[in-house]
Amino acid sequence: MSGGETGFPWRPLIAISFGWFMVIVDATIVNVALPRLGREFGASVSGLQWVVDGYTVVFAGLLLSAGWLGDRFGGLRVFQSGLALFVLASAACGFATGLDVLVGARVVQGVGAALLVPSSLALLQGSYGDRRARARAIGVWAMVGGFASGAGPLLGGVLTAALGWRWIFFVNVPVGLAGTLLTAHWVRAGTAGAAGRAGDRLDVPGQVTGAVALLSLTAAMVRAGRSGWGDPLVVGGFALFAAATAVFAVTEARVRAPMLPPSLFRNRELTAATAVGGLMNLGFYGQLFVLTLYFQEVRGYSPLETGLALLPQTGLIAFGSWLGGRVTARGGPRLPMVAGMAAGAAGFLALTAATRSIPYAVLVAPMAATGFGISFTMPAATAAVVEGAPPGRTGIASGTLNAARQVGGAVGIALLGAFVAGGAARFTEGLRTAMLVAGAAYTLGALLALSVPRGVRSGAGRPGMAESRR
Repeated sequence: MSGGETGFPWRPLIAISFGWFMVIVDATIVNVALPRLGREFGASVSGLQWVVDGYTVVFAGLLLSAGWLGDRFGGLRVFQSGLALFVLASAACGFATGLDVLVGARVVQGVGAALLVPSSLALLQGSYGDRRARARAIGVWAMVGGFASGAGPLLGGVLTAALGWRWIFFVNVPVGLAGTLLTAHWVRAGTAGAAGRAGDRLDVPGQVTGAVALLSLTAAMVRAGRSGWGDPLVVGGFALFAAATAVFAVTEARVRAPMLPPSLFRNRELTAATAVGGLMNLGFYGQLFVLTLYFQEVRGYSPLETGLALLPQTGLIAFGSWLGGRVTARGGPRLPMVAGMAAGAAGFLALTAATRSIPYAVLVAPMAATGFGISFTMPAATAAVVEGAPPGRTGIASGTLNAARQVGGAVGIALLGAFVAGGAARFTEGLRTAMLVAGAAYTLGALLALSVPRGVRSGAGRPGMAESRR
C-alpha cells in the first residue's frame, strides 16, 4: 500500500475509527447527564459513580486478555464482536428503567470496549504494510481518540438538552452499525488468528485476581464516600484488594504465559511511563467527574451549559496531543511528560479556589492547564513505553499502558468522587480535597517522569521507528 500523500488508503482507517471514536467518547459523554440521571432514578453520588465506573472498571480489567483473544482468534473477528456487543449494550442503556439496569448495561459496554480497543490498533497495523502509511494511520487514530475524549462532555450536553439523556446511548446504535458495515467491506486484515501453542493460553488466574483487585478497590472507595473510610465493608474491600494484588503478583511471576509479564518492568523508562499514564488518568477523569457535578449542582448550570463550561479543558485535548507528539518526536518523551504533568498539577491546585460565587472566568486558565497537561503528556508516555519495551513485546507493553490508564481513571472517579459524596453542604470542601489529590497525583507523575533518561528519542535504536513518528 502506498503511504504517499496522494495514494493513502483511507478506507480501513475510516472504518476502524467509527468504533474507536464511539468507545472513547462513551468514557466521558455520560458525565454531564449524571445529575439528571440522579434526579430521575433517585440516585446518590455513589450510585452515579457506578454509571461511569461500571464501564471503566470492566474496560480496564479486560484489556490485556482482550488483546490475547485478538491474537488468537483474529483481530477482525474480535473487533466486530466487540462492536456488536457495544451497540446492543448501548441500546439497553437507552431503554434502562432504573439505575441497576443502567449500570449493568454499562458493564456490558465495558466488555465490548475492551474487545474493540486492542483489536483496532492491531487491525491498523495489519492494514498498512508500508511503514510511513502505518505511522500516518496510527497518528490519525490517536488524534481521533483525543478528539473523542474532548468532545464527550459537549456532545453529551447537546444530546441531553435537545433529545434527553437516553440519546447519549441511542446515538451509538447508528454509529456502531455504520462501523460494522464499513469494517466488513473495507478491512481485510486480521481475519486469521495465531495457531495455538503450548503455553500460549489465557492467563485465567491472572485475569481473575486482577479483576478482583480492581473491583474491590473501586467498590471500597465508592462506599467510603457514603459510609466513611472506617466502615467495615470499606476496610474489608481494601483488605481484599491487598490480598488479590499479592496473589496476582505471585501468579504472574509463576505462570508460563503471564497476562502481565513482570520482566516488562525491568526497564526504568517503561515503568515510569506506565505509572505516569495511571496517575494522569486518575487525576483527570476523577476531577472531570467532580467538576461536572460542581457546575450543575453548585452553580446551577444545565447539561448543555456544563458541556460548554468545560470547553477550556476538553477543547485543548486534540491540540495538546498533536503538539505533544511533535515535541516528543523531536526531543524524546522526558520533557513533554514532565512539562505536561507539571502544567496539570498547577491547574488542579488552582481549581481548589472553586466556590459557588467565584467568577467563571477565574476557572478558565486552570481548566485549560489541566486539559493541556493530560493531552501533552499522552503521546510522550506512549512513546516512552514503546521505546522501553523489550524486543517483540511492544504490543503487550502498549496494552499495559492502556490498562494502567483505564485503571487510573476508574480509581480516580471512585476516589475523588468519594470526597464530594457527603451532600451539597460540604461539596465545596470535598471539591477542594479532590483537586488537591489530583494535583498531588500529577506532581508525583512529574517527578517519576524525571527518571526517564535525557535525550531518549522515540524509537532510538529501532530501525524506522524514529521517522515514523515525524
